[in-house]
Amino acid sequence: MTRDEALAKLATSAFRRRFHLSPSLRRYVREKGVDAVRSHAADFIAQRLAPAHPANDGRQTPMKGHPVFVAQHATATCCRSCMNKWWKVPTGTPLSESQQKKTVALIMAWIECEMSAAANEDEGSGVQRPNASDGHDGRKSAAPGTTTNPDGTSAGHLAERSPQNTLT
Repeated sequence: MTRDEALAKLATSAFRRRFHLSPSLRRYVREKGVDAVRSHAADFIAQRLAPAHPANDGRQTPMKGHPVFVAQHATATCCRSCMNKWWKVPTGTPLSESQQKKTVALIMAWIECEMSAAANEDEGSGVQRPNASDGHDGRKSAAPGTTTNPDGTSAGHLAERSPQNTLT
């Protein structure tokens, strides 16, 4: 499964779609830089998810406070249970280095989509970020990283990514 396919799969969940970076978290990403946020993500994954039996599994990832935390909930990489359910990552075994890198890559792909969508909104380009509702205005939410036409249909991805397997 490619990252784009993974993001599209996540977009099918009303729960996962409701997560977005707040203006203050987007500002944090701009000020710290993508490389620093990627480093934070790698540290969080190594410390909080990589062990075979993470401490407080299922409750170790806050819902807010850092862009990576929000992204983890949006990408179902917040706990080993979600990773197993969504990505078939086995529980009870440590995450391999490859699985950790793929997890960070998915988190960062989601953050990059959020930053691009927000930047395009700010520029008035007509690109709309997905919203948490499925009918508030009669339109379905688009997958992260896709543009939405005025009639609510998807206009395609903002940027194509090279095919790479996600998480497993």
